[in-house]
Amino acid sequence: MNYSQTLNYIHSVSNFFCKPGLERISCLCKKLGNPQDKLKFIHVAGTNGKGSFCVMLSNILTDAGYKTGLYTSPYILNFNERIQIDGKKIPNDALCSITDKVRQYADEMEDKPTEFELITAIAFEYFAQSGCDIVVLECGLGGRFDATNVITNTVLSVITSVSLDHTAFLGKTVIEIAKEKAGIIKGGVPCLYCQQNDEIKALIEAVCKEQGSLLHTPTKTAENIRYSVDKTVFDCFDKKEIILSLLGCYQPTNAVNVLTAIEILNSMGYCISEQNIRNGLKTCVWHARFEVINNDPLIIFDGGHNEEGVTAAVESAKQYLGNTKVNIITGVMKDKDYNFIAKKIGEIANKVFCITPDNPRSLSAKEFSDVFNGMGVEAYDSEGVLNALQSVLNEDTPTLCLGSLYMYKEVTDSLNKIRHSVI
Repeated sequence: MNYSQTLNYIHSVSNFFCKPGLERISCLCKKLGNPQDKLKFIHVAGTNGKGSFCVMLSNILTDAGYKTGLYTSPYILNFNERIQIDGKKIPNDALCSITDKVRQYADEMEDKPTEFELITAIAFEYFAQSGCDIVVLECGLGGRFDATNVITNTVLSVITSVSLDHTAFLGKTVIEIAKEKAGIIKGGVPCLYCQQNDEIKALIEAVCKEQGSLLHTPTKTAENIRYSVDKTVFDCFDKKEIILSLLGCYQPTNAVNVLTAIEILNSMGYCISEQNIRNGLKTCVWHARFEVINNDPLIIFDGGHNEEGVTAAVESAKQYLGNTKVNIITGVMKDKDYNFIAKKIGEIANKVFCITPDNPRSLSAKEFSDVFNGMGVEAYDSEGVLNALQSVLNEDTPTLCLGSLYMYKEVTDSLNKIRHSVI
């Protein structure tokens, strides 16, 4: 298969968004010779923050000289982003050849693997063939029955945060969802829980006790945080300044959570210096998380699409832009609490340009704009992202694009079309 055929195959293997159970991934990995058993993992679950945590940690490990695999989802611009080693995406030829190998086993299975299970197996095979020293592995959904949980050689389990999301699959309450995420905790393997929630911590603590695992919580705090649209600076390490390339008021917290993870790893025999940490945080790249995608006028994209994510994005806008009201481009799924989301966005909104995301679960732009207007916030039903961007580019007001990570490519592609048409 060539690259196009490979992607077509991967995206066509299953109609299931979520199909609980580890039977299929276990069967597929067994047929491949269990490549995951040849690797060591830092396994990361969480509702929000896990992607940023993973990319920061992997960048630091790479700087420390470890051959580091990184598995994340979803991708932003290119499928290959999901599977990386030392910050480099899996090459097309490697993706094609490994998918060919995995396909011969997947196609003969009576209970076919889902798309995520297939990609997970491809990643395991690539990391094993490449001889990775460590793999930072992000859960896809939940934890207990997530395909990534087929692993056994976990070095550290991490739960970044727990909030309501994917309730149809994971549970109706945060405690039910926390139980699913706590399913990644392995016997005798240390666990880092990053969020400050006593009820959830008690549940995770009970699971750790049952598994004989030591529970860790963050030991550091980010102090004297300085926000600007080109970097975030905070004090740590006895008041020493740390420069973080990633923006967002939540990123200093993610960064100090990573510092705790590194403390744990160093206590286990890893050798990661303060300079490795500084280098890794200063050079980290992670698209669509409060990312500046245009400077004049200022346009920022953030992938906040649930209540916790939107709240964090709004608070970031307040920190980075002060009291300036901003234009908003946004769309939402109808299974989210869009009234809460609209109320939160209304705190910083000048005008809101609503779009209908390309998803059958979408709330229409008309319905969403009606919610805003009903709250006294000026809102419009835009005919797509391109139209919304053309509207905001005519103004000097900063713009915040809020939506799922899948919306990022449409926004950046539309922005490039506008730029080229002007030229």
